[in-house]
Amino acid sequence: MQVGLSGRVFDAVIFDMDGTLVDSTPAVVRAWTTWALEHGVTAEQLTGNHGVPAASIIARLVPVDGRERALARITELEIADLDGVVPLPGTLDALRTLPADRVAIATSCTRPLAEARIRASAVPRPSVVVTVDDVEHGKPAPDPFLAAARGLGVDPGRCLVVEDAPAGLEAARAAGCATLAVTTTTPREELHADLVVADLAAVRWEVGESGISLTPVG
Repeated sequence: MQVGLSGRVFDAVIFDMDGTLVDSTPAVVRAWTTWALEHGVTAEQLTGNHGVPAASIIARLVPVDGRERALARITELEIADLDGVVPLPGTLDALRTLPADRVAIATSCTRPLAEARIRASAVPRPSVVVTVDDVEHGKPAPDPFLAAARGLGVDPGRCLVVEDAPAGLEAARAAGCATLAVTTTTPREELHADLVVADLAAVRWEVGESGISLTPVG
């Protein structure tokens, strides 16, 4: 195990959703491909935006007077396409093992999209789900993880964030959280975290009187 998490104990775990808990990549690609064709945006212009809120992506690509319509359209496309949205390896075991009051989701999705993907994937829904609609600034700003920690009633410095995207990891570090990265959507060399593993099936969660810890498996 990498030194960064070895022997550490946490009060809570905050999970990103897309690419971390659920595999929504095919649906995301389909929706954004359709949107890009409709808006004259190239595939190159969309590169490197994983984990970034849709509104932030659109703000870089669409003139001010068209942003509201563009955001409404991508939201419509994504909510309509839930085919193949399923739990990633290790997700169900993690959410069944960890105490429900010590788990949160912090996602760059809007509230309607997050709830739709949680239902479609049938993953257990934590009581604390923070979406881009709940914060002033989305990832890579720390706001989503700070809000999740507040919702759980814990110190961000005692939280472990699980992410698959550089923007999310940047946000977690800015919030003062420890980081676990999964290589489900991003090459390992681009993920700067305390520990990097293939997916959630590569770790075993342990819950004790002092808190939550994890060890690698396999």
